[in-house]
Amino acid sequence: MSSEHREFTLARRLAAEATGSALLVAAVVGSGIMGERLAGGNVAVALLANTLATGAALVALILTFGPISGAHFNPVVTLADASQGGLAWHDVTGYVVAQVMGALAGVAVANLMFGHPILFASSQARSGTTQVFGEFVATFGLLTVIWGCTRLRPAAVPFAVAAFITSAYWFTASTSFANPAVTLARSLSDTFAGIRPADVPGFVMAQMVGAATATLLFRWLVPTPGRRDRGHGDAGVATTSGGITTRLATAADAPSIAVIYNEGIADRIATFETLPRTADQMAALLHEKGDRYPTVVVERDGRIVGWAGAGPYRDRAAYAGVSEHSVYVARAARSTGAGRAALEALCRAYAERNFWKIVSRIFPENMASLAVHERCGFRVVGVYRRHGKLEGEWRDCVIVERLLGPVSPETSAGA
Repeated sequence: MSSEHREFTLARRLAAEATGSALLVAAVVGSGIMGERLAGGNVAVALLANTLATGAALVALILTFGPISGAHFNPVVTLADASQGGLAWHDVTGYVVAQVMGALAGVAVANLMFGHPILFASSQARSGTTQVFGEFVATFGLLTVIWGCTRLRPAAVPFAVAAFITSAYWFTASTSFANPAVTLARSLSDTFAGIRPADVPGFVMAQMVGAATATLLFRWLVPTPGRRDRGHGDAGVATTSGGITTRLATAADAPSIAVIYNEGIADRIATFETLPRTADQMAALLHEKGDRYPTVVVERDGRIVGWAGAGPYRDRAAYAGVSEHSVYVARAARSTGAGRAALEALCRAYAERNFWKIVSRIFPENMASLAVHERCGFRVVGVYRRHGKLEGEWRDCVIVERLLGPVSPETSAGA
């Protein structure tokens, strides 16, 4: 198997969420059944078995599916991520449905493996203020660990999440469900890990409040990657996960921009251009565009690994707030988040300059670019057939757009 990461389509991401959720619930419920059977009536031993299996499964599943979908497996994680710009809102419904359906499939699998009915309501009472408060604490802690690690130590996320859930099984009164999809699924297994259907709403409400509280805390404590602090302007550095930073380009960046652009030209799937550009040409272009049409560069470890720029869409005054953009990433840095960071930073910069829309034309063969644009909130408008020739062959172009805002009344009137 190749270790090369790719930008994944929404369908693949949803399949990853469903599969991961199913395997997680199968591990939780199945290990609960096995632990209870082998523990000889010792609840502590059964809980220990349940805990260890769940923690181990979390590490494995997050490592496996994290590069594909983010490995949320949890509706409150998905909602929290979307609220901070990490996931496009139009993807949220699909993620949640995939998680719930996957969780239901997982509990069915666990029940069948151990000779139980495929789905049967649990009689395990988990009610009362202490249980609900325990779920608030568990979910608050889970989101705290996720936010802290994703923003400061992203490589540690699988192990930190598993470690917290393993411990929360023992220090919370509710044994740490911390997941609405898992909670719903566990209500359909009258086994060790079950919960009465009547107790599900209280747990889910506590989980949502806990997740929201942790998200608000970390929005202040460690500002969301890519967000600007108020009053600092877009020229400041915006740190993203994985040590990536974004900033506005200067003339000194022209050589690096030219190198990356020439790689894109050579690949023949990103532009109709066929002749390499020099650093002087790129510097002149940056100067010509000025602050009205800035270029954004992406850096990792002090090196520029990607950039995004834009220019006028048309000369007519009616289109003054529309720009047409391009985004390029160095070959060695592709599928590391650099393209998405560049695109999001570019959209912020142009929204601040009162543009109301940003558009682009992408070759249909450039699946990675189409996927990253989708993840950044762009929609496909249509396809230009036989839009131009590249080395003598007709090429189609997919048209994508993203609305920016808000737009000032002055700009709207002036357009």
